[in-house]
Amino acid sequence: MPELRKSPIMERWVIISTERGKRPLDFKREKKPMVGGFCPFCTGMEDKTPPEVLAYRDPLSAPDSPGWKVRVVPNKFPALQIEGDLDKHGDGIYDLMRGVGAHEVLIESPDHSKNLHHLPQEHVESIFWALRDRCIDLKKDSRFRYILIFKNWGEEAGASLEHSHMPVIATPIIPKRAIEELEGSKFHYKLKESCIFCDILKQEQKEKSRIIYRNEYFTAIAPYASRFPFETWILPLEHISAFEKTPTEWFPALADIMKTVLTRLDVTLDEPPFNFIIHSAPCKTPDLDYYHWHIEIMPKLTKVAGFEWGSGFYINPTPPEYAAETLRDVDIGGTDDDKISKEKVEDKEWPQKKSK
Repeated sequence: MPELRKSPIMERWVIISTERGKRPLDFKREKKPMVGGFCPFCTGMEDKTPPEVLAYRDPLSAPDSPGWKVRVVPNKFPALQIEGDLDKHGDGIYDLMRGVGAHEVLIESPDHSKNLHHLPQEHVESIFWALRDRCIDLKKDSRFRYILIFKNWGEEAGASLEHSHMPVIATPIIPKRAIEELEGSKFHYKLKESCIFCDILKQEQKEKSRIIYRNEYFTAIAPYASRFPFETWILPLEHISAFEKTPTEWFPALADIMKTVLTRLDVTLDEPPFNFIIHSAPCKTPDLDYYHWHIEIMPKLTKVAGFEWGSGFYINPTPPEYAAETLRDVDIGGTDDDKISKEKVEDKEWPQKKSK
């Protein structure tokens, strides 16, 4: 029997459509081979990008040359321009301003063939450090209200280049989706005097059926009202509203959980395209009692069509409890050189509801 589930944060309804339920093998798709040729993000091509704004590199190497581990450069074709004033004004009933902002690209590795979770954990940690450094620097600009960090992997997920990378975009306004999430969190706080994300963590730890992986500082869950099959959230176990304020000692655990979750998705779903987004508090806000930074990972396995656009509902054919159980159980045993042995994921039965 299908279920309608409501997100406690966004007031958004999701249809968990078990009648059309899909298991990992049902999402298999024909893979497109990697296309060779020119790549501006590869080592040796540093002069094909704008000058780097940040790089972790061999101390003997020069800026904008080989020898880097992680590199951040301005986007060559930015959505927003760094120069200029906002010049907000009206045009009759319309409002407009100049397209001022920052649009950068974090290049995760010199190796064209490796995705984020193929890299050693220490390298993944350095990527998060670079993102933190860029957030701190960009937030100094009084024109910027929000910093959006995301990743598109695979053509179906919107990636324009095969070389694994993450855009970092600073905007002069707070995006609508971020406002909706902040307002939903604030509404819960007024009612309960507690953070909705902290409350979700407490309930998920109690029920355990939607927990995928946990370490000392973070938990990965399949959210109760998952919009997409195998959607996964990563949340800090302690309350922090902004990503860049994450304590130093937590970064190895953040790298561990991100690498583990992406590897489990990779093995379970046979290298799916995906998006992930870092949800964090806006610029120029103090620590927020009602908001909790987190990462949302969305494998690109289904399409948003007319019903979703017309209703605002999402239809998810895979119950989050089943997704969590599958991701918990998959074997991701690695070898010394950090390669992952891919095992076949068995076609599990849907988890049965516990009787009251």
